[in-house]
Amino acid sequence: MKSRKKFLNIKDIFVILSVVFTFSFFGLTNIVSAATLTISPQSGTYTVGASISVSVLVSSADKNTNAASGVISFPTDLLSVSSVSKNGSIVDFWAKDPSFSNANGTVTFEGVLLPPGFTGSSGKLLIITFKAKSSGTANIIFNSGSVLAADGAGTDILSSFGSASFKIAVTSVPTDVTPSVSAGVLLAPKISSPTHSDSNKWYSEKTAKFNWTVPVDVTSVRLSVGKIPTATPTVVYTPATSEKEITDLEDGVWYFNAQFRNSKGWGEISHFRFQIDTQPPKPMVIKFINGNQSIDPSPVITFATTDSLSGIDYYQIKTGNKSFFNVNPNLIPPGGYKLPIQDLGTSTIVINAYDKAGNITTATEEFYISSLASPTVTKYNYKIEEGGSLIIGGTTYPNSDVTIFVFQGDNKMLEQKVNSNSSGSFNFTWISTLTSGAYTLQTQVTDGGGAKSLLSDKITFTVSGGSITKTGTLTVNFFAVMIPLSISLILLLVYLLYYIWHRYFIVDKKLRKEVREAENAIHKAFDLLKESVQEQVKVLEKVKSKRRLTEEETKINKQLKKDLEDAESYIKKEMEDIDKLINK
Repeated sequence: MKSRKKFLNIKDIFVILSVVFTFSFFGLTNIVSAATLTISPQSGTYTVGASISVSVLVSSADKNTNAASGVISFPTDLLSVSSVSKNGSIVDFWAKDPSFSNANGTVTFEGVLLPPGFTGSSGKLLIITFKAKSSGTANIIFNSGSVLAADGAGTDILSSFGSASFKIAVTSVPTDVTPSVSAGVLLAPKISSPTHSDSNKWYSEKTAKFNWTVPVDVTSVRLSVGKIPTATPTVVYTPATSEKEITDLEDGVWYFNAQFRNSKGWGEISHFRFQIDTQPPKPMVIKFINGNQSIDPSPVITFATTDSLSGIDYYQIKTGNKSFFNVNPNLIPPGGYKLPIQDLGTSTIVINAYDKAGNITTATEEFYISSLASPTVTKYNYKIEEGGSLIIGGTTYPNSDVTIFVFQGDNKMLEQKVNSNSSGSFNFTWISTLTSGAYTLQTQVTDGGGAKSLLSDKITFTVSGGSITKTGTLTVNFFAVMIPLSISLILLLVYLLYYIWHRYFIVDKKLRKEVREAENAIHKAFDLLKESVQEQVKVLEKVKSKRRLTEEETKINKQLKKDLEDAESYIKKEMEDIDKLINK
């Protein structure tokens, strides 16, 4: 009997442990996997015609989420949607843009988050702004929804929905109210604040100061501060004070209330609304869509954060040594923000997120812009003369811009852009205006997307003295000797022919024929000589157009022209004399 009892005890213990383990397992699973969709704020009191802004939030303590969707319903007789904003949303892509129907009383959304997704509490999905239409209690609830885990299987880990309930009253809910004066009733205090002057703005200052003017007949003032818009003040100050400072206030929307009293009793109440947000936006991560290393000089990035109270006002972005520039959260495309063109190499990006109270969260990330391959120069003339042409050719990426640079020392003498064709070839010819000396040549390519290469290796070429000047000088020196000598030889030949003819005029027709042939040969020889001399004269004239001729060159140029004219005239005369004698 004893052993049976022991057996039963062991069995009972086993069963109990099994049940406990089973429930513990499923209980832990639910806890780990739980996610919620909520609405914030969950309550409040408003007047007819007032705007009511609520945030739709997702929370997931232990699981990364990568998608959230839902359908929210509201009473169409009490509320209407004025707008749906994605400002400050943690959603990266909207599978279905948030939309609303005032006829059906619904707001629908469906968004996707980039890996690793979202983990934490109160991740803002969107902001809905309602307009209060009539008095009553407006309940806002979720009709349906889902929160998917970033587990590769799209597991729905949504465990519960939140809701909101707002009271809408016909009477006004003032923020800074000066009620109308009734007979015998004191005017409400006109409140101002040097620290929180604008009721619609958010401030990071936790100490609030308030001032008002106390009329002569006022004996007491009653004050209070709280989160109820229409509260009646309770703390009495006698004699009446004209200022109040409240320290160490918590974040949120507050109302400062004041009321005067005179011999006729308490007057009307002023309610001054002020807002405090001392917490910075949530931590932010910068992600490069195509990785932190890319040849794209304008990489696309994603970055976003949320602020549960005042909301994100704007972002500031700075890359490398450049200055900060502002970015409006509403203008960031769903697919990511494209940075301006960046310098080659390693840079750091800094992004500041400012909420509407001026609090700041900063994120930094390093990235690297790699270069394209530099163009390859396959042909160039390493030695040119002044006034000559620099010819360059090479290969690079198809349909790209190739920039050609020419330097003399550190001075840039040329920067010329040419296009490569569909096969990547490029050519360029430049009529050089460079003076004599040594030069270096480099190239750089930029593709259609703005990606660039580094400057290519340096290529050296030289420029020497101009060919026209040198050729002209050599020609002048050569023909200064040759022209007179050639003319003398022609004259000698003419005289020789004349002598032969004169001596042998009685010779028969055969001799006459030989004379004619000699005469024709003289004509041709002189024409050729004349043409060559004229070409050299032209060369000198070209030199003259580029620079001033030396005294010697000017003298030779004139002498060449004169000798040519004299020779032509003399030969012509002698030929005419020969013709006369032969034809007698």
